[in-house]
Amino acid sequence: MCEKKCDHHDDKKEVYRRILWGVIGIIVIILVVIFLVWVILQPQKPKFILQDATVNALSFSTGTNLLTSNLQLTLSTKNPNERIGIYYEKLDIYGSYRNQQITLATQLPRSYEGHKDITVWSPFLYGNSVPVSPYLGSALSQDLNAGAVLVNIKVDGTLKWKVGSWISRRYRINVNCPAYITFGHGVGIKYQFVLDCSVEVAPS
Repeated sequence: MCEKKCDHHDDKKEVYRRILWGVIGIIVIILVVIFLVWVILQPQKPKFILQDATVNALSFSTGTNLLTSNLQLTLSTKNPNERIGIYYEKLDIYGSYRNQQITLATQLPRSYEGHKDITVWSPFLYGNSVPVSPYLGSALSQDLNAGAVLVNIKVDGTLKWKVGSWISRRYRINVNCPAYITFGHGVGIKYQFVLDCSVEVAPS
């Protein structure tokens, strides 16, 4: 009597074991396929271009070393991949002068960029009475007197790659767009650039 029950119990365990190994095998195959697709496709990082900038306000007080600025930019990005989409989860854009942030960060809209798609943003960057170090203040005064300032437009954030229905983990993205802005023509002037930006993408 026990032998029959024991044999039946062992058969059930064997069936469950086979089902478990079958499920594990399917998962492994799916992961291997995703990995092979990822290796074969080799996603290319997006291409960012700073198209133009309009200076609505710019003033610097040498006595207090306070900088006030108001810029509107046109920034575009292109997904160069033919089979991989890009999710921009969080992107912050801001202005920098000699590695010091001189405007508040403006968050760009979350968006999905399909194969070979192009996205264009036109954000405003504000910086009201931003303290500048004495060393940078002296350099900034010289640049303003010379009529040209190198402003770096930077974008920091995260993205995900999309291959078919599979979405990757988060990756960090850092963009740097150096732009020489000339002065002496008043405010509200649009400066055309069409400058390629440097882009770095790394695991988060």
